[in-house]
Amino acid sequence: MDVAITGASGLIGTALGGSLREAGHTVRPVVRRASDDPLAVRWDPAAGTIDAGGLDGVDAVVHLAGAGIGDRRWSADRKREILESRTRGTDLVARTLAAMASPAAVLVSASAIGFYGDPGDEVVTELSPPGDDFVAGIVQAWEAAAEPAVDAGIRTVFPRLAPVLAREGGILGRMALPFRLFAGGPFGSGRQWMSWVTLDDAVAALRFLIERDDIEGPVNVASPEPVTNREMADAIGRALHRPSALPAPAFALRLVLGRGRADSLLFVSQRVRPDVLMGAGFAFAHPDIDGALAATLGGDA
Repeated sequence: MDVAITGASGLIGTALGGSLREAGHTVRPVVRRASDDPLAVRWDPAAGTIDAGGLDGVDAVVHLAGAGIGDRRWSADRKREILESRTRGTDLVARTLAAMASPAAVLVSASAIGFYGDPGDEVVTELSPPGDDFVAGIVQAWEAAAEPAVDAGIRTVFPRLAPVLAREGGILGRMALPFRLFAGGPFGSGRQWMSWVTLDDAVAALRFLIERDDIEGPVNVASPEPVTNREMADAIGRALHRPSALPAPAFALRLVLGRGRADSLLFVSQRVRPDVLMGAGFAFAHPDIDGALAATLGGDA
């Protein structure tokens, strides 16, 4: 199998590319800068250009590129960058594939569970309606930008990814740091629901979606066992052998991060169920939080 990956140097892209190569598949990273990789495909989403010839013969395109949503304060300029880095890149990939005589059989275009906004304690599935906050609006526009590929009859899948738990990078590193300093605990009340997925399961799910030609549209990539933020904090404490009783005050987090970013990323409540994956027979290697943290953190302390 020949797979092109945008965002190939990111957390998920790196792990996915490595997994595919280990299995004997060909990986073509789609890159903005010159690369020593002879299979690399150049593109410039801001300029609307891509080497379409570099996509000739690929079986699948996995589109993961997009500006980080939680790494900077949300100024008006940063919000625009978050939106446009997703919609422009997705539109470019989708239009390029749609115009090809023999395009890839499948476009796996990354999305996020932020689609659902903040449904509180309600369990949400792929059939649930979108939310109405900033992040939900971003995700809706992100998915809509792939319409040219859908209209061209290319099987298009939107993996709505939950926050990914990984040893290096991702949300876990930021959450674990206070615990290492014996100052860990929940965010605010800790009653908000957190959906999550390990990096290994995220990669396995993406490969599953590439290979299963009967799946298209939105697919929740989240553990079937979401936890409250308090339960997550307790689990991290157990994994690191640290206390988890010191909550981070909501007002302090809003002051540091900005109210919008804190409310959308830390205090949002999302209880997501991966109905499509489970219905298709996908088996999560790490469905429960204690097992997931043990596998991710190993003997770390």
